[in-house]
Amino acid sequence: MIKNEFTYQIIGCAMKVHNTLGNGFQEVIYQRCLAIELKRAGLDFEREKEQIIYYDHFEVGTRRADFVVENKIIIELKALIKLEDVHLAQAKNYVVAYDFPLGLLINFGGTSLEYKLIFNPKYNNPVNSKIQ
Repeated sequence: MIKNEFTYQIIGCAMKVHNTLGNGFQEVIYQRCLAIELKRAGLDFEREKEQIIYYDHFEVGTRRADFVVENKIIIELKALIKLEDVHLAQAKNYVVAYDFPLGLLINFGGTSLEYKLIFNPKYNNPVNSKIQ
């Protein structure tokens, strides 16, 4: 799995939250705690950032991203016992629909923190200059 400086920091913040709280809380609790850790890490982020969804250049609705970090990485949080393919597909759809080169799906619900790095196929190598 390829990581850059930002994804490394974000995953570290998520690990700190999970190590402190464990599993079993609602997603919003993890979201609030992750915001605290991202701020402590000095990362620029927006929480619950509303994004417009386009279809063939037509605006068709909006969706709120859990986090947008450094205006480069979208983060989708879950608090589930087990991630399923539908959650990965949802996160990938957000990365593509919001036109971000990279995203992270982070699950706090398991006994161990689970995360998936998600790439937008539109970008040949999202770890290059687009996000660093």
